[in-house]
Amino acid sequence: MHHASPSLSSPTSLAGPVERELSLRAVITGIVLGILLTPSNVYAGLKIGWSFNMSIIALLIGYGIWQGLARRSVTQLPWTLHESNINQTVASAAASIISGGLVAPIPAYTLLTGQQLDAIPMIAWVFSVSFLGIWIAWYLRPSLLNDKALKFPEGMATLETLLHIYNHGHEAATRLKVLLSAALLSASVKWVDTFMWALPRWSPSAQLERLTFTADPSLLLVGFGAIIGIRVGLTLLLGALLAWGGLAPWLLQQGLVQLPPDSSGPQFAALVEWLLWPGVSLMVCSTLASLAIRLWSLYSSNRHGGGTLWAVPKFGPAAGFLLAIVLVVSLQAMLFGINLWMALLTIPLAICLAAVAARVVGATGIPPIGAIGQLSQLSFGIVAPGQVPINLMSANTAGGSAGQCTDLMNDFKVGKAIGATPRKQLIAQTLGIFVGSIVGVCAYLALIPDPQGMLLTEEWPAPAVATWKAVAQTLTHGLDSLSASIRWAIFIGGLSGVVLGILDSVLPASRARFLPSTAALGLAFVLPASVSLMMALGAILTWLVSCRWASLTERFAITAAAGLIAGESMTGVGASFWQMMGNG
Repeated sequence: MHHASPSLSSPTSLAGPVERELSLRAVITGIVLGILLTPSNVYAGLKIGWSFNMSIIALLIGYGIWQGLARRSVTQLPWTLHESNINQTVASAAASIISGGLVAPIPAYTLLTGQQLDAIPMIAWVFSVSFLGIWIAWYLRPSLLNDKALKFPEGMATLETLLHIYNHGHEAATRLKVLLSAALLSASVKWVDTFMWALPRWSPSAQLERLTFTADPSLLLVGFGAIIGIRVGLTLLLGALLAWGGLAPWLLQQGLVQLPPDSSGPQFAALVEWLLWPGVSLMVCSTLASLAIRLWSLYSSNRHGGGTLWAVPKFGPAAGFLLAIVLVVSLQAMLFGINLWMALLTIPLAICLAAVAARVVGATGIPPIGAIGQLSQLSFGIVAPGQVPINLMSANTAGGSAGQCTDLMNDFKVGKAIGATPRKQLIAQTLGIFVGSIVGVCAYLALIPDPQGMLLTEEWPAPAVATWKAVAQTLTHGLDSLSASIRWAIFIGGLSGVVLGILDSVLPASRARFLPSTAALGLAFVLPASVSLMMALGAILTWLVSCRWASLTERFAITAAAGLIAGESMTGVGASFWQMMGNG
């Protein structure tokens, strides 16, 4: 969704004095919003494997509160453009903490080794890989922001929203009402479903229910559907019909999947053990194929441009970067028993892959964190074959640092346009990941007290965990440990992924949009059909409304969807805390 861009010619003229930038109220507002919004992404990541950029929610709420107070009180200073920027930097840094491994390699490590990190070591680990990413972004900043080819679409969307609410204050108030109303609606539905009476999971027949074709009363899924758009929504629908409507009955008929005797209700856990293999291989191969083509085109366009990728170190940042390296290397050795030399090897790989991710995000707006993770898993599978801790947690270093690096690069893009101070943004990002690490880990431990019993089930499909676990298993035990039918499924899924990934990258955008989204197609194999159906419903409804009322949809669809996601996920996390305290 793009809004009509306000004039960017003199953005700094909209700002108050720049000294009110890293103000106490801006930082505290960002921290409070980070505490509220981080659990939403942990919840959504474990439910559907996707998360939501919280920058725009943080902008709207921060502006609504402080400008409202400034209007009512003569003594209250206006909420400046730069304070808004610091607030969204802190909040989005906290909420993006899940790229540090909370919804992928950390649970996968527990599932494969039976070892669960305690809260404090887990907080330290998630913080350290994210902290490394911040310093990589600091050194990449000059070259990437000066590259005209890199637009950073997500950063530009945040900038447009920021300038829009300062040019049209009443618009921010209207959007905030939409956001809060949607959040209240989805929170109420979740509250009723959890505490009062379970809402019905209707299915047309017992056979379809067994194949996970049920109606899931989740407004969070409808909200995500509204954000992903019609192409991805229809692809999820196609993938669900292909995997759960076509392949699953065939697997049962051929005896390739055995269901437990006297089984009734959805049989997600038994079927997904087979279906995740073609789905994961399709996602990984398509992403790596399109990543390779994009990088080649970036390399070709930059070959004649000159310029360096890396800024010359100064003492302060160099000390911060060194501290991040020491933290990551020593924690790998202490927490996972990884050899120091092997742990040191993760640093150059993390720097290279974070730089790759930052360039891809700059060009396309899509962070390839999953692909970066799997690419580093493959690298460590070659360097240290058969070792699960190295395969998962050393690869986690690259994935986690790439996630924070891309998040901060988007913020630097906004900062450059409004004349913000990069050093103050760096401090805001560090505060954000510190808060996010604590809140994210607490939310994860509250939601999933027993990973082995709870994950990869219909309630918690955790597709990213399934992907990391599958790749680590394959690299550890070899393809020979899998049945012949699964090996064929991996081959066909991987080949389809490579073909679709190449076509998606080389075809002109006007034709590529008719291709199925490979990420969504693979994801539909790993999610219950009920989840894909509800997300497809959200995408189709939003598309139909946009055909009739285009400007209304452009103004409010993303805001309403964000409210639906935040409302349900916050209530879900709150309910888990409540039940945990009740049992404690």
